[in-house]
Amino acid sequence: MNDVQEQEIKLQDEQWQKLAPFLTGKQSDPGARAKNNRLFIEAVLWVVVNKRVWRQLPQQFGSSSTAYMRFRRWTECDFWRQLAQSVIDDAELVQTLEKIVEYSDLYTRRIEQRLLRKNQKIIYKSTIAAAKAVKPPKRTEFAVEESTLHWVGLVTA
Repeated sequence: MNDVQEQEIKLQDEQWQKLAPFLTGKQSDPGARAKNNRLFIEAVLWVVVNKRVWRQLPQQFGSSSTAYMRFRRWTECDFWRQLAQSVIDDAELVQTLEKIVEYSDLYTRRIEQRLLRKNQKIIYKSTIAAAKAVKPPKRTEFAVEESTLHWVGLVTA
């Protein structure tokens, strides 16, 4: 059993009413509809506050992979930062959103570091492969060319 006490942050109804108009996936929005934006935000808060990985998300929040992919899409288009910078007159809500922004920035840095390491590994392996593919000239060929050059001047003179 895990000794760490899990924290759960629930949005207050007043906070939700202020936040809801800024979220995508409403019935009035074009494209895909979100089943429950509030539950998604609370799932993200659960992961951020408890410093857990997405696969540990409790079932009450729905599918962890669905929540993760949606979080990832919102992170990639910088939606969390835009949401935190929205005109919301609730300091506690803004502070909560800024925690999500910090987490998304950390997530982005980790992804960038992984990609950088992957690219460095590819470059290293290709350099090693190229070095193995280049064959050094045979010593005897080089020696023959070098040894006959001084005779050319003597023969032609």
